[in-house]
Amino acid sequence: MPNDQPHTIYRDKDGVRLVSVTTYIHILGSGGIVHWAWQQGVAGLDYRKVRDMYGDIGTVSHYLAFCKLTGTEPDLSGYEESILLATERPMVKFDEWLSGKKLEPVLLEEPMVSEKYRFGGTPDYYGLVDGVKTLLDFKTSNAVHQDYLYQVAAYGKLLEEHGHQVDDYRIIRFGRDEGDELEDYPCGDLTKHWDVFLSCQRIYNLQKEIRQDGKKRLVE
Repeated sequence: MPNDQPHTIYRDKDGVRLVSVTTYIHILGSGGIVHWAWQQGVAGLDYRKVRDMYGDIGTVSHYLAFCKLTGTEPDLSGYEESILLATERPMVKFDEWLSGKKLEPVLLEEPMVSEKYRFGGTPDYYGLVDGVKTLLDFKTSNAVHQDYLYQVAAYGKLLEEHGHQVDDYRIIRFGRDEGDELEDYPCGDLTKHWDVFLSCQRIYNLQKEIRQDGKKRLVE
């Protein structure tokens, strides 16, 4: 069952814990979140409940896609009927997308670490798509956001460090609202997005050092 999955902890070859791709990217924050929460309040909705509902829809959609790619029978016990109904249309669209593609997975949700760049991450899919060595990242959202591309760029570096050539990077976006179609988004050149990720990593690490320095001064 997808909501029973433990949080992945990444460690290097010496057992030192590494920060995840998504944690580094979160340093950017999300300027749209406050406005979105305000909109939910105007509509008379509890933004926390809406946020959790969308989170569950994303988790289940991602899990069902994984089951389809691995031929695994899904276990969806524990989820409300409304969540399962909300994932039906995205999965129909995913089936339609799959029917027009030939996928040959090499890695599926494989946790990886970069000894060189000091981070960890779990790419959704790496393998052949119509004969092309492709990294796929699955998202459930109302649009493809910039931070998704930073994440994909970092996953690409992870794969390359482990000897996997990536010739194409794509985001498969499951629409979470009725009428929203599945989007197969080509990421293109991610050179600058990788630079943004490295900047996020540097800011995160500098802020951590500043906090540690502050604690030392308090002790002294």
